[in-house]
Amino acid sequence: MENPRRPRRGGSVLGRVRAVIAKIPRGRVMTYGDVATAAGYPRAARLTVWALRSSDGLPWHRVVAAGGRIALSGEDGREQRLRLEMEGVEFRNGRVRMDRHRGAPRASALRPDRWTRSTRSFHRGRPRVVGTRSSRNIARKRGSSRSGSNEAS
Repeated sequence: MENPRRPRRGGSVLGRVRAVIAKIPRGRVMTYGDVATAAGYPRAARLTVWALRSSDGLPWHRVVAAGGRIALSGEDGREQRLRLEMEGVEFRNGRVRMDRHRGAPRASALRPDRWTRSTRSFHRGRPRVVGTRSSRNIARKRGSSRSGSNEAS
């Protein structure tokens, strides 16, 4: 008999995150944030941590912190590194070589729109631009203003 308080694995939020983790291929790793984004929850890396807490039978060692860092300490961290090395994952300066081993789950793991969706939809339809001046500052630099005051030259 199923516990009514516990959501079914396929329909719950953590169930979707676990499904992504289960589909990470051997020799590949994903960051906590990558897993959450692939499950349809961008910027929710902590969901991945919660899903891994009860990771019975999941390839937990294939999920690393940002930049390829192993977030576990002590014996657990050494075990994670050993398991990854046995799968052929390379390390440089104590971190996974993400340029060679960052992977996505197999295509059958997710609905296509979940994995290919970019961050555009989360920024009101506009691509996020970082490090640029606002239009007001650009207008000031050009010598014109956007406030509607037209100066005759």
